[in-house]
Amino acid sequence: MPSQPVRLRSVTVRRGQRTVLHRTDAVFEHGSVTVVAGANGSGKSTLLEAVAGTLPTTEGSVTGAGPRRVAHVAQSVSTPGPPLTVHAAVAMGRWGALPWWRPLRAADRALVDDQLRRLDLVDLANRPLAELSGGQRQRALVAMGLAQRAPVLLVDEPTAGVDAHSLRLVLAALAAEAARGAVVVHAAHDPGALAAADRVLTLREGALR
Repeated sequence: MPSQPVRLRSVTVRRGQRTVLHRTDAVFEHGSVTVVAGANGSGKSTLLEAVAGTLPTTEGSVTGAGPRRVAHVAQSVSTPGPPLTVHAAVAMGRWGALPWWRPLRAADRALVDDQLRRLDLVDLANRPLAELSGGQRQRALVAMGLAQRAPVLLVDEPTAGVDAHSLRLVLAALAAEAARGAVVVHAAHDPGALAAADRVLTLREGALR
């Protein structure tokens, strides 16, 4: 696992005329779980998108991340075509590791199965993702991110509105990913998630406090 941390230097992000993130400095180390806390609209999702590279920075720089190093799990997943099953959604996490024309290898399938077990999704594997409860869906999205086996895992609100069972499973999975050596950063405001983190950073009106 690469040891280079993710570093934000004076990162500013604007959406139109509005500055959403203000000259933010932060360092996220491998082997740790960081929670980015804050009220809705404080800039949590923007920070994750800036680290993931899906939202360009207006000023400043992000190092140690990039498309090939980051697994970014947004709050929702929209896919075209027929309804996506839980198994297919988690298997999507392996697509980036393979050429488009090559099917999943045995090792990829085993990794997908491991994540289904870890997040208690085996019995739901053939259910359409859209039919799951909120907690089940969050577990499936986290499993998809874990299946990427990326050096950096970013997850947007994985514990929002979930039941106690899903909360325990998600937090345990994120801790295990950090123990594997990954940088793990997730947005949250749940007290259990904050208590389980190695570090908590709080955003207020787009600035870290």
